[in-house]
Formats: sequence, structure tokens, C-alpha cells
Amino acid sequence: MEIIKIAGIALIATFLALIVKEQKPNFAFLLIVFVGCTIFLFLVDKINEIIHMIEKIAVNANVNLIYVETILKIIGIAYIAEFAAQITKDAGQGAIASKIELAGKILILAMAIPILTVLIETIIQMVPN
Repeated sequence: MEIIKIAGIALIATFLALIVKEQKPNFAFLLIVFVGCTIFLFLVDKINEIIHMIEKIAVNANVNLIYVETILKIIGIAYIAEFAAQITKDAGQGAIASKIELAGKILILAMAIPILTVLIETIIQMVPN
């Protein structure tokens, strides 16, 4: 049960950060960022497994891998933007965090346009003249 390990690490880091924050707020913030990155790195193997399973399903379903890769990139952008925005908010920089979220949304929209174009073309072809 990886979630128990992750929750345990997160709770210990939270308690340590609360204790350290009184004396050295900068160290408390660095501790939280370090633990957040550690948790993310702990999950990289699982993310890799998920990506391979999705690609395998797409190949079996005869789905063009370009679309699957684009969707995976979109999901990656969303997670990275959220992670960066949360760290920035933890640092007390809400304005920068909102800009990160906006940038993520714009990049997602830009990557989704080719998929939307194909979807609209497919719908148009299905509609009788």
C-alpha cells in the first residue's frame, strides 16, 4: 500500500514543517518542497506503468498513437501546472500561481486543437448532406 507510505511521509513532513516554521520559515518551506518532489518521484514508476498500459490499449483498439500521445501530454501539462501552482501558492505567491494555471490551460488548449479538428471533421463527414 503505497498510499500509506506517502501519507506517512507527508504527515511527518507536515509536523516537522510546523515545528521548524516557528524558528526558520525558509527551511520549513524547503522541507515541504523537497517532500512534495520526493512524493512525485516516488510515483514516476506508477505513471510510467499507466502510460504503457494506455498505449497498449490504444494499439489493441487500432487508435492512432499520435492522439493518445497528445492526450497523455495534455494530462502531463495539467498535473505539472497544478503541482507548480500549489508550490507557488505555498510560498505565498498566489498571483504567480494563477499565471502558471493560465499558462497550463493555454498550452492544453493549443495541444487539443488538432484533436478537436479531427473530431469536428469526423462529425461533419457523418452528417448526411
